[in-house]
Amino acid sequence: MIRMTPHHDEELFYRIALSYVPGTGVKTGRGLLEKYGSATTVFRTSLKELRHAEGIGETRVKAFRDAAILEQAEKEWNYIQKNNVKLLCYGLDYPKRLQQCVDAPLLLYYAGNIDLEATRTVAIIGTRKHTDYGLKLTEELVDGLLSLENVIVISGLALGIDAIAHKRAVHNCIPTIGVLGHGLDRIYPFNHKQLAGQMMENGGLLTEFPSGTLPDRNNFPMRNRIVAGLSDVTVVIESGLSGGALITAHMANGYNREVAAFPGRVNDSRSAGCNELIRNNVAAMITKFEDLAELMNWNRSKPKTMQKQLFVTLTDDEQRIIDLLQVKETVHADELFHHSGLPSSKLAATLLQLEMQGLVKTLPGKFYRIN
Repeated sequence: MIRMTPHHDEELFYRIALSYVPGTGVKTGRGLLEKYGSATTVFRTSLKELRHAEGIGETRVKAFRDAAILEQAEKEWNYIQKNNVKLLCYGLDYPKRLQQCVDAPLLLYYAGNIDLEATRTVAIIGTRKHTDYGLKLTEELVDGLLSLENVIVISGLALGIDAIAHKRAVHNCIPTIGVLGHGLDRIYPFNHKQLAGQMMENGGLLTEFPSGTLPDRNNFPMRNRIVAGLSDVTVVIESGLSGGALITAHMANGYNREVAAFPGRVNDSRSAGCNELIRNNVAAMITKFEDLAELMNWNRSKPKTMQKQLFVTLTDDEQRIIDLLQVKETVHADELFHHSGLPSSKLAATLLQLEMQGLVKTLPGKFYRIN
């Protein structure tokens, strides 16, 4: 057993160790954390008891006493400490939007300097082999985001549309996050190393893969679900009928997030995917930033303060919610729960009643605003 030095955070260490246990995916990992309360307790539970946990059994249980796994965790712990990497653990310090997704990874490695809980998060994705049309649309879309407050641009740091979106965000001083299909100890493609460095000044890099993980082909579809899960809306700019952009769009749709796409010429293979998303009602068609703002109910100016008496008689609970929503342009459901003091079931019922009265608008990502 590796000796833990006093500065180690045991729970974070064992979260890393849990990620190295073979066969412990999202379902099994979440089940263990729910059953035992923490990764630390999981590793300290007797093997006799642990082998009866769902998804473990005789074969996998021995891994929880495997010194090699703890050595890997120790190596990774030392790497994140040395390189100022932050661990985002499911159920602890974790992006709220992503935590709503059924297949969200148990652990994320984050090197960056911004709060991931921005009011608005936009994924901008597309083909690696873009045209001038795609370049122009991407830059104009990111330029439009300048009119909004507290927005993050998210993409995959790939060639083509991804890189254009990141570069334009950096140019406009809009925070931008690159989600990687490999560890933080490398940049792929290598010629994006300078861009990644610029993104670290106002944004950052995020991955579920530990250091040493190579950019293998199978990692990128997994990366795409994080892009989709972190975003209120996924915008596709030029895509063929197959590839990562379409995978991400369908993932976002599966998460009940908004998807938007720019149409292209019917005989252009690089717009065929976008046209198909629109035709099948997976994506809303947009032609400019204003269309996206309208789709997402993102007004450029803050809404006027609502009078407390709105020609209807509000209950005390309804008035409490209205008062909270007047403080900011948008408020997350978790914040309403925390400040209202209402039980979750009562809060949901009150919000529904206010929405039916036309007083409150529900936004993607469990955000609410005055209608």
